[in-house]
Amino acid sequence: MNVFETVNPPALGLPRGYTNGLLAPPGSRVLFIAGQTAADGNGHVLHASFEEQFESALDKTLLVLKTAGGRPEHIARMTVYVTDMEAYRRSREDLGQIWRTRMGTHYPAMALLGVTELVDRGATVEIEATAVIPAS
Repeated sequence: MNVFETVNPPALGLPRGYTNGLLAPPGSRVLFIAGQTAADGNGHVLHASFEEQFESALDKTLLVLKTAGGRPEHIARMTVYVTDMEAYRRSREDLGQIWRTRMGTHYPAMALLGVTELVDRGATVEIEATAVIPAS
């Protein structure tokens, strides 16, 4: 069930793997999810591979969402920070499978940024998101 109205102006072309805009329904609650990495509670990164770090960061993002009463389709926007853009490009197929397993075919408004470093030593992926949880 899609809780958002998609906003994809034809002049921008057909988006692939994201949506240009999502309009939230009236009376919704907004959840801001802080950047999540593959680090444990002590800040130690647990996974070495890019794919495992992406999976862990996404799982932690979804855990925050679930704890607030939301579901994956409630994510309205997401920013993914990576320290190795080539690793991202090489991993697209595997990342797509990880995404579909957790998010289905829901694609929020997204940005992917290459950065030089993340706070957690050894982290190669960080995900932050904003979700809109419909009023019950």
